Amino acid sequence: MKQVHYVETGDHVQLAWAETGRGTPLVKAATWLTHLQYDSESPVWAHWVRFLGGHYRYLRYDERGCGMSDWKAGDLTLPRWVEDLEAVVDAAGIDRPFALLGISQGAATAIRYAVRHPRRVSHLVLYGGYAVGGLRSDDPERAAMFRAVMEVVGLGWGSDNPAFRRLFAERFAPEGTAAQLAWFNELCRQTTSPANAVALLQARGNVDVSDQLEQVRVPTLVLHANRDQIAPLAQGRLLASRIPGARFVQLDSSNHVLLEHEPAWRDFQDEVLAFTGVAWPEARMDPQRGPVLTAREREALALLCAGRSNAQIGWELGIAEKTVRNHLSGLYRKLGVRSRAEAIVQVVGRREAN
Repeated sequence: MKQVHYVETGDHVQLAWAETGRGTPLVKAATWLTHLQYDSESPVWAHWVRFLGGHYRYLRYDERGCGMSDWKAGDLTLPRWVEDLEAVVDAAGIDRPFALLGISQGAATAIRYAVRHPRRVSHLVLYGGYAVGGLRSDDPERAAMFRAVMEVVGLGWGSDNPAFRRLFAERFAPEGTAAQLAWFNELCRQTTSPANAVALLQARGNVDVSDQLEQVRVPTLVLHANRDQIAPLAQGRLLASRIPGARFVQLDSSNHVLLEHEPAWRDFQDEVLAFTGVAWPEARMDPQRGPVLTAREREALALLCAGRSNAQIGWELGIAEKTVRNHLSGLYRKLGVRSRAEAIVQVVGRREAN
């Protein structure tokens, strides 16, 4: 693990932060269940650290009340989360606009930061985020489930019986292996106290940044797993529909934290790199299928091969015709072709060869 640094907030809380990699800066707003000492070795977070640290100057930190930051942190609510992000960014001395990644409740923090500091954020990436927390939801089932999870956490977080924490962990990664879930379960115990767990859950349940969405003025990419049990898909769509110009990508997964083995993780990486203008070190090729394409590029290619016009592709994908042209230009570069006809010939030829 790289060196851990500390910064003191305005209310005298010590926050632990670290950075890896070089190049374009990317900051991840804090999200729960991280620990700077263990994340780079974990079967749940290690691939996130490798990917982000391998392509960006990647800055991360443990939120107040968790991990290597102060556990006795007083106020654990959203306004403090935004102030904490400000403190970490300032401590890191980032002197240029940076990409800001908000995962889960970190999306609310990132949105508020981007509204407050639009000139400091070059790209806003939101994954598995929500504008409205479970306790404020107008969906009775979601609100009831959130209250039930809070009760279970309050009863059993510090218990020697792992069943309480396993219930919590399995909602984050229902497709996880036994080893991944066991590690996630242990992380629950190591990352925060039972009292903090309840307080942090309650703060998440009371999140509401819906009045901030239209005020975002930075390029925004919203990615969301279609079967996410923590943040409903409807919340991802809400973010994308209300943030001006936001692009929405639906990922095929049940996991709130994407796992390394699943195709959705590859799609996430491709979409983030393309959105932020960072290339893979070398063109990625699949020996059977050729160039590795993003989920949106594959959708556009399928429609192109079906004979759809740019306008029809835009209508079916819910994007502007100009955006379709941009996707196809990038697609042609990856395929090494110059036109629609050449792209179709290459795809058909590859299918016949396989």
